[in-house]
Amino acid sequence: MRDHEMRIPLEDFQKTSCLMKDACQSLMSASDLGGIRGIEGQAGAAYFSVFDAMILNQKDDFFFTERNRRPPLDRMNCLLSFLYAMLANDAGAALEGVGLDSYVGFLHRDRPGRQSLALDLMEELRPVMVDRTALAMVNTKKIKGSDFYEEDGGAVLLTDEGRRKVLSYWHDHKEETIQHPFLQEKMKWGLVPHAQALLLARYLRGDLDGYPPFMWK
Repeated sequence: MRDHEMRIPLEDFQKTSCLMKDACQSLMSASDLGGIRGIEGQAGAAYFSVFDAMILNQKDDFFFTERNRRPPLDRMNCLLSFLYAMLANDAGAALEGVGLDSYVGFLHRDRPGRQSLALDLMEELRPVMVDRTALAMVNTKKIKGSDFYEEDGGAVLLTDEGRRKVLSYWHDHKEETIQHPFLQEKMKWGLVPHAQALLLARYLRGDLDGYPPFMWK
């Protein structure tokens, strides 16, 4: 809304922003996990309802109608899934590094072989670390339609060259320096999962009164 006011449906973005703000407030009074998951689902649907409008270039090759995976059925979902997998690995490693079991989650139900706590931790990092990266790559044409291919069953996958481009861009992004909004310390993006894992561990061990989520503007 700030950077591309003339290129997006402004009223839709304003409405979605209000819905997500209301969801944040509703979470504070949620009394059980079912209620929390319901609020999160509604907020996620609102967020993704305007995701396609943030794709400003290469619209013939990149579009977003809904989130799909296993397998991804279009280039944008393929790119998101690939990046989400890398973020999940980083989150899992960060949690294990501070002595937490990445397979025992709070919001994601425990399933054999699934790092549920890593999925919990990465939720607050998805938009700022993955979604922005994916949109930036598409909008600046760092990745193109030719970097993907479609299998006979409809699954869309990255080519070897496409994966190389994403890995290179992801690495460069994680090397960028920011100031952590809670710790007020400068750090690389790549260290943010480790910082949040440490804060979660400190909260669980009673060193903090509450867990401070990563709120980035």
